[in-house]
Parts: sequence; C-alpha cells; structure tokens
Amino acid sequence: MNGKRKQRILYLAPILMLFLCLSCIAVIGLNTYRKLVFEHLSAFCEIAAENNPESEQYFLTALKEYQTLTEQEIDGNHYLEKYGYHAGEFYQVFPSGMFLAFFLLSLILVFSFGCGLRKIHRHNQRRAAYLTEYLENINIGADSTLIQTQEDDFSHLQDEIYKTVTMLYQTRESAVASKKRYAENLANIAHQLKTPITAASLSLQLMEKEGSSEYSVKIKKQLDRLNRLEEALLMLSKMDAGTLLLKQEKVDIYTVLNLAAENISDLLLKEHISVDIPDKGCIEFFGDLEWTMEALINLMKNCMEHSHSGGHVYCDYTWNPLYAEIQIWDEGRGFAPEDLPHLFERFYRGKYAVSNGIGIGLALARSIFELQNGTVTARNLQAGGACFEIRIYSH
Repeated sequence: MNGKRKQRILYLAPILMLFLCLSCIAVIGLNTYRKLVFEHLSAFCEIAAENNPESEQYFLTALKEYQTLTEQEIDGNHYLEKYGYHAGEFYQVFPSGMFLAFFLLSLILVFSFGCGLRKIHRHNQRRAAYLTEYLENINIGADSTLIQTQEDDFSHLQDEIYKTVTMLYQTRESAVASKKRYAENLANIAHQLKTPITAASLSLQLMEKEGSSEYSVKIKKQLDRLNRLEEALLMLSKMDAGTLLLKQEKVDIYTVLNLAAENISDLLLKEHISVDIPDKGCIEFFGDLEWTMEALINLMKNCMEHSHSGGHVYCDYTWNPLYAEIQIWDEGRGFAPEDLPHLFERFYRGKYAVSNGIGIGLALARSIFELQNGTVTARNLQAGGACFEIRIYSH
C-alpha cells in the first residue's frame, strides 16, 4: 500500500467509523423498538384473553388486520383518548442497556475521530517542518538534501521545491562563473594595456629629450588617460571577483572629506575652485578610510569638472541611528534629465561629460560604498547644480 493510499485511508477512517457507529445504533434501536411493540401487544392480548377467553379468536383476527395497516392509516390515531387514556400512561423506561450501548458507541466515535485528526495534524506538521528546515538550510548556504521517504499530499510539493532549488543552484553557479570570467577579462585587458603604456612612456621621454614638446604634451595626455583606464579596470576586476577586501574600522567623516579634497588640491587650484567642508564634530561610521576617500575623490572631481572657475564644491554630513549621510554638490548646470537613470553605469558618459573622462568614476564610487553597506544617489538641485547623496547604513 503506497503513501497516498495510506493518507486517504487516514482521512476516511473517522468518517467510516462514524457511519459504522450510526448504522449500529440504528439497527439496535430498530430491533429494540420492534421488540417493545411486540411485547406490549402480546401483554395486552394475554390480559384480554384471560379476562374473556371467548374473545381470543376475535383478538387474533384484529391483530392480523392491524398487521395489514399502513403507516398512513396508523399515524394520528387517537381512539383511546375518548376513554381518557393518553400516550404517557403507556410509557416505559427505555432499556438501560440501550443507553449504555449508545454512550459507549459515542465515546468510541469521538475518540476515533479525535485520534484520526490528531494523527493527520501531526503528520502534516512534521512534513511542513521538514520542508521548512530544508529551505532554511538552503538560505543560509548549508548543504541539505530532500529525501523522499513516503508518498503523501506533500510529495508533489517536495518534488517541485527540490527542482526549483536545483535550478537556482545551477543558475547561481552559472552566474558566479560568468562573473569570474568577466573579472578575469577585465584584469587581462588592464594588464595588456600596461605594456603599451610603458613603451609609449619611454618613447615620450626620448621625444622630450629631443625637444619635440608639442607632440609630447599630446601623447602625455593620452597616456595619462590610458593609465587611469588601466587602474580603473584593475580595480573593477577586483570588485567583480570579490577579492577587494575592505577594512571595518571607525571612519571620521570630516577627516575623510578633507583627505579627499587634499588629493585633488592641484586640480582645484588650477580651476580656481574651492571645497567647503564644515566641521560638525566627530561623526563616524564603520568602513574603510582609504577606499572611502577614493570614492569621495571621484564624486568631488565630478562636481569640480562641472563648476565654473572661481566656484565652490560644497559638502555636508549628518548622522542618525540608521545611517550616516554625506552630501556633495556644486553650482553648475546639473545633470541632463535623461542621464539621471544611467549615471552610475560603467563607461556611461552623460550629455555634459568632460572630454577626457572615461565613464568609470561614478560606477567605482557606487561599488565602493555598496561594499560598505551604503548607497549613492544623484539628483539636481532646485536652485541649480548637481548633488550626490551617500548613505552608509549601520550594521
């Protein structure tokens, strides 16, 4: 007998028991009723025959005629009432054995029904707990296997869960492998760029010695751009491969903003742009100082590149129990509306992008903050200018 048949029998057992008990009660009750009617008629005929022996044949004839009456002819007959007799005067105590049998059968019925339901409930609880535990182990990354020990109403669900989990495992492995290949390709491209950059730099040095300054300036600019691209690609490959390890230590926001501004001080001085960083006391978050500074440099440079000469780049920061927030904004013309959804995509260059950009800086900044349980968003200010908002959430 397979598991599904056992489960059906388990559900039907209480119903079958109820039907059996009711059938037994009905049969016993009918037989008892017939016996009582027979005994009453027999006692009445015996008394009548003893009091009037000549009427014995008359009573037997009347009894035969009574047996031929239908239920409709008997129903509603109150002949004896006109002589002062009532139904209650003919009442006899129902047999105690009948009450006992009915009580015992009722107890058996209730007990059997309750046991059946309890067994079904406990079985369903065990099966549900088993499947839930399996999914919990999968969610935390623990090895777990579904074992089909029996067939029941949960068997189909168990099969579908196992198929879905297996498919998700395969999809995840495929995605991880694809991500790894992508990171390896980025790293290979970056390393391939390094060789021609080095060779070109040597050639540039020779050209400078020979006095070809006009061409050397142009070549130097392109080499600098290639060098930035190579560094960015190496950094991206480490992030994608999961090999970029960030520290978890207290980082003072005022300090890291000033360090970022100092690293681009030459560019700021050249463009006659200043960075305004208010001192709001010690406000800290847990993260990596060096990589946070790298991300902030990219955001500040973006604001600087879109500011007019003599302008300002503004910074502000706050803290609450959920996150630390940093804002960096400029006084430029802001972002083109169609660029806002794509600003943090790799190699995306917006409508107002500077000519020497490669479209990686904002993507790097977002990746760095995401690795520190943070987010970066961009918006346009109502008074003009672009604003970056960084939120680093508490662990």
